[in-house]
Amino acid sequence: MKGDRVEIVVDAGDTTRTYEVVASRAGRRVETAVRRGVVEVSEVTRNGSVVRTARFMATRVLALVEQPMPRQDSSERALREDPQS
Repeated sequence: MKGDRVEIVVDAGDTTRTYEVVASRAGRRVETAVRRGVVEVSEVTRNGSVVRTARFMATRVLALVEQPMPRQDSSERALREDPQS
């Protein structure tokens, strides 16, 4: 969903580099996959079309941090509302 982000920390020889992939619009999500030694992070639309992709060699990836946007359930909102008012 919009606001979801994935941070990728990569070993760049003598230093580290941090990259971010963010679901930039409503209805988009961020998906991660590890295939054949490659870490792939993609921003995907509702119907499954890939908008953009970041690919990294798995041996160079130090950390992959998924940070979902906090969501409110309709049931949570109902518990917070005061039925007396």
